[in-house]
Amino acid sequence: MKVIHVPFCFAPDPTGGTEVYVANLAQDLQGLGVEAMVAAPSETSRAYTINGLRVRRYAASGNLTDIRELYGPGDVLAATEFAKILDEEMPDVVHMHAFTRGVSLRLIQATKERGIPVVFTYHTPTVSCQRGTLLLWGEGVCDGKLDITRCTGCTLQGLGVYAPLAAQMGRLSPRIGHWLGERGLQGGIWTALRMSELISVRHAGFRKLAAEVDHIVAVCSWVRDVILLNDVPTAKVSLSRHGINWTPGHMTATNRSSTRDLREETRVAFVGRFDSTKGLHILIKAFKMAPTLKARLDVYGVVQGPVSTAYQKEMQALASGDPRISFCEPLAPQEVVPRLRQYDFLAIPSEWLETGPLVALEAFAAGIPVIGWNRGGIGDSVQPGVNALVIEP
Repeated sequence: MKVIHVPFCFAPDPTGGTEVYVANLAQDLQGLGVEAMVAAPSETSRAYTINGLRVRRYAASGNLTDIRELYGPGDVLAATEFAKILDEEMPDVVHMHAFTRGVSLRLIQATKERGIPVVFTYHTPTVSCQRGTLLLWGEGVCDGKLDITRCTGCTLQGLGVYAPLAAQMGRLSPRIGHWLGERGLQGGIWTALRMSELISVRHAGFRKLAAEVDHIVAVCSWVRDVILLNDVPTAKVSLSRHGINWTPGHMTATNRSSTRDLREETRVAFVGRFDSTKGLHILIKAFKMAPTLKARLDVYGVVQGPVSTAYQKEMQALASGDPRISFCEPLAPQEVVPRLRQYDFLAIPSEWLETGPLVALEAFAAGIPVIGWNRGGIGDSVQPGVNALVIEP
């Protein structure tokens, strides 16, 4: 049996928790006698092997003529190049781990045309939430029900539009956006006026994805609830919680918390992408508000693209002048647990609904507790007062 896993990106590119999950899953499947490989979009098509895992990268177009392409069925070039991989590899199953322009409906359709079943795993809120956080108006947790008016207003408010105006714009008919799009009007106010149409296209895409794939994997409870609330049959959804590929024999570092002098400073680690949804700015501001606190923060951030680079620079500027805050080189997946054993806490200040995150499980493998918000997947994986300090948002 052969399975092709399709994430948003893959090593050696900078990767996040989803890609670590995919690598671990593929390697574990190989141990069970399943031939597993990875296919992921890139600037050019190429093939290589990494850690014993075959990887095929397929070219995706960087050209965008109409913003509607970001919300619609996906990139034509990516689908064409992926179809070539299907014909050459002839897999028994395709397992998709993203829903983007490069990992899109077109890929699902190309796979189904060849009679190959498709499994989809929902890893982040961006799969169904255009705002990307599943926080309604940026505050309370949303139920995730797709609603064009509500989702349009919330998305626009997340992009900086004044909330009452965003709510009014959410009531505009998608036909207006379609009419503006036909005239090539986009950018700034034109994109805002088209947002209800763009949201309707995205919602249609999610529903079509749910209808066409053969099975959907939810990695935490809130994901399953969102999927079922949007009329996906219960039999089509499986709850399979996160896990990490780790054994006690891998532990090579001494657990600092068992040997530390209580007079020393408390050491806190942050491990994750440089992205506003990960909430690093909240953590840095907390340190800045307590200048006499005997603690230090080490940031192990991963840069993925220009937006991530900009956020990294913003965080470095925010932390400037505070010698307790250090920015460190990102950790390779196999380095995370040993390094975390040198700390007292792992901080997870995420401002979106996490489905894990995997790094929380890595902290537990390292024998240290986490500090995080009481929302999303963190609530599924921690025991408050036992292995976590859980904070109300």
